Amino acid sequence: MIKMFLSKVFYLFCAGILFSCQSDFPGNYKGTPYTDKIYNAGPQPIPGKLQCEYYDFGGEGVAFHDVDTINSGSGRLNPAEGTYLNEFRINEAVDISYTKFRDPAIDNNPYNLVEPLKDQLYVGWTQPGEWTKYTVNVKRAGTYQLGIMYTSNQNGKISISVNDKDATGPISIPATFVAADTVAWRQWHHWNYIDQIARINLKKGLQTITLHSVEIGQMNYDFINFELVN
Repeated sequence: MIKMFLSKVFYLFCAGILFSCQSDFPGNYKGTPYTDKIYNAGPQPIPGKLQCEYYDFGGEGVAFHDVDTINSGSGRLNPAEGTYLNEFRINEAVDISYTKFRDPAIDNNPYNLVEPLKDQLYVGWTQPGEWTKYTVNVKRAGTYQLGIMYTSNQNGKISISVNDKDATGPISIPATFVAADTVAWRQWHHWNYIDQIARINLKKGLQTITLHSVEIGQMNYDFINFELVN
């Protein structure tokens, strides 16, 4: 009798732990994970790098918010010529480009603090109030340390929401402006990676992560790294 009672208590205790680890995925969310002919893995896994260009399908007000309807990268800065990189998400308002290693130097310039990957897609032309949302699959519950690969022409601020609830508050991102670089437009191409910008707690399972441009903008976002620390 005592064994049966203890077994039941143990089961309920474990069930409670499992329940507490399940995510609070927004029940009314209409977005879906990004996929295409190159990326078909579904929800991005955490721990790992959240690639910022793979924000969800769903459109304006659901999977992203942009201050205008024009993609300033795909189809404009990068002419529509039938290539994957130049036309990536060309019909969506989020501004997207990719790192270019050329002569004269663009993203392979000597003023980088951290070298980016070549032909890496990123979200750019960011303005305050803009955001992108991602469906992720958290493999392990716990505390995650966040880092970001980025450029910042000025000292902007970002924030991260989990399941539509603010998880970080405003995070100050130091500028990558280098006065010694006399090529004015290249101030948007000085790449840096900083670790430990924030720590957040994540439950296990499907969740949404939203990246907000809070103040100033003028940033490019390559990826956000989620490292399990506890």
